[in-house]
Amino acid sequence: MFGRRGPRTAEKVEPTAPRIVFFGGKGGVGKTTMAAAHALRLADRGLRTLLVSTDPAHSLGDALALPLGDDPVPVTENLWAREPDADAALRRRVRGIGDDAAAALPREILPAVTRHLEHAAAGPGMAESALADLLMDTMEEVPERWDRLVVDSAPTGHLLRLLHLPELLTPWVQGLARQRERAIDADRFAVGVVGGSGENEDDPLLERLHARRRKLERAAERLREDAEVRLVLVPRRMVLAETDRAARELAETGFRLGAVVINQVPEDVDPEVLTAVRERFAAQGTVELALSEREPLGPDALRALVERLP
Repeated sequence: MFGRRGPRTAEKVEPTAPRIVFFGGKGGVGKTTMAAAHALRLADRGLRTLLVSTDPAHSLGDALALPLGDDPVPVTENLWAREPDADAALRRRVRGIGDDAAAALPREILPAVTRHLEHAAAGPGMAESALADLLMDTMEEVPERWDRLVVDSAPTGHLLRLLHLPELLTPWVQGLARQRERAIDADRFAVGVVGGSGENEDDPLLERLHARRRKLERAAERLREDAEVRLVLVPRRMVLAETDRAARELAETGFRLGAVVINQVPEDVDPEVLTAVRERFAAQGTVELALSEREPLGPDALRALVERLP
């Protein structure tokens, strides 16, 4: 039966390996396949592994030859996969904020708040932010629920924004919390002037802001201390240039870079490009996979790649 934890031995467990691994790269280079194969290898070693896609293209289910959705689906022994719906995650987030607002704010201003939330939800990057929230929640389940988390990331630009989001949002959330605290202090002062008990109920909006700040701080720390990014590319000059920029930005901001996968290497590959890739990523190490006539789909086909991955 899938989903049951397999036997654990000292050889199967990798105590020094990162618990969270992101696979990223330009669209179409095979990062979904690499993420699925890596997750399968971890599961075969007896590690409870969750494979998550944050790519809007939703190709992870195709790679595994299995329908996926918001909830983890058992794939093989010790391996689960999920393909969250960004729009559904955003709707849940907006509902939660609306419920908190209804509990904390005067009834007469709630229609304006609702309109503001609707406009905000339609704004650029909001679905991406909701997916980041979901991913942060999942990261907090490691290692209690999952031994390893493997993330099939969106194309490079989205991956970089996703990884930077916790640090970018933390100051903004802190500012909102300070504004809310000042508003509460003003209310307390007014109660003292006009008379009243002066007792204050818990403020759900302020509690949510502080909880989100703590979550963002934990996520930022976790991404740098317990995560690794493995970039996938094909041996082409334009792809190498984009991968080089991504690797530099990740390294400059403190992210750990793992071995780089040079995928879909054709027999007539440009030797200068291949040499340039090898030299550029010599410090991380590279793994080369030849171009295959048949795309590996499903766990059995993916296992053929497992022994060749870092």
